[in-house]
Amino acid sequence: MTGTYSTAASEARLRLPDCLRARFAALPRPRVTGLWALALLAFAVALPAHAERIKDLAQVGGVRGNALVGYGLVVGLDGSGDRTSQAPFTVQSLKNMLGELGVNVPPNVNPQLKNVAAVAIHAELPPFAKPGQTIDITVSSIGNAVSLRGGSLLMAPLKGADGQVYAIAQGNLVVGGFGVQGKDGSRVSVNVPSVGRIPGGATVERALPDVFGASGEITLNLHQNDFTTVARMVAALNNAFGEGAARAVDGVTVAVQAPSDQGARIGLLARIENIELSPGAAPARVVVNSRTGTVVIGAQVRVSPAAIAHGSLTVTVSEATQVSQPNAFGGGQTVAAPQSTISASNEGSRMFRFEGGTTLDEIVRAVNEVGAAPGDLIAILEALKQAGALSAELEVI
Repeated sequence: MTGTYSTAASEARLRLPDCLRARFAALPRPRVTGLWALALLAFAVALPAHAERIKDLAQVGGVRGNALVGYGLVVGLDGSGDRTSQAPFTVQSLKNMLGELGVNVPPNVNPQLKNVAAVAIHAELPPFAKPGQTIDITVSSIGNAVSLRGGSLLMAPLKGADGQVYAIAQGNLVVGGFGVQGKDGSRVSVNVPSVGRIPGGATVERALPDVFGASGEITLNLHQNDFTTVARMVAALNNAFGEGAARAVDGVTVAVQAPSDQGARIGLLARIENIELSPGAAPARVVVNSRTGTVVIGAQVRVSPAAIAHGSLTVTVSEATQVSQPNAFGGGQTVAAPQSTISASNEGSRMFRFEGGTTLDEIVRAVNEVGAAPGDLIAILEALKQAGALSAELEVI
């Protein structure tokens, strides 16, 4: 008998006698040596930092949604609808709808309605949507309605870019905000009461043309242009399905050989979308929102050696009005004399220096130490880019 059985589970499984159990217990037990530890560490280091599925990195070419848009009327509002004197299209639409229902409104009658609102409707028709399925819609006021809360959308067609009707919308609105308006024109609103949604509010009436099996290849389009990710995706697909199964078209698209049978093609895609690979590192990029002061710095951003001094100029303007009052019997007039006081101060600026290869953490730490506001940080980043010290793409939105 050879081997080492040192655990209690192994001994219980073999039901060894006491004499043999003592003999086996005296045998040397295997231990993880330093060499094994180094091997395990090397194996762990060799593993990729992270792997993502192809379905999270790319989408299948031709599989996309389509925008739908329509026009309709929301009724049943509690006096918060369009003021028809300022939104004549609401009355015109209502007359046209009543005429189609057999109700004739005299041409010289202009009803003053407050519980009707003209709205625009938009939705997205998902790929492979079939007639009878429902989709969510968003309803937005295009008149001067104060709120759409409590309203119901009457039947309205939704058309695609080709002018064809693909869905019919109707239902009760769900509005997250509310608004109140007084008789004097004062108004208070919370959130946006003039926009609402109807979950499942449109029924699909026409399916999109099926272009899924139109060619002998399946194309995978990356969400972001990256040649490294394309090369790794081609290698992963060829490793899974054989050499020559996939080829790179450009920095976004990978073409995969696919069978003509629809069922086999779907099965192939099910396997493709679950293949994992390590995407290429994102490019060094700094995104700045000049309106909100938001700055996003990518992990790959590096700064060359540079010294920065940044100060801020503060200008204060004080307005005061002095009244010149004449004597009681002087016969003069009271005169108001405005006086302005303007002062400017340049706060002492601090200088900080970046060494070569400075990383994201060091940039943020240095900027926080000088107490720079988001606006100051934007100016610093733009100056670094102009000086050639910022090794990243600076994108201002």
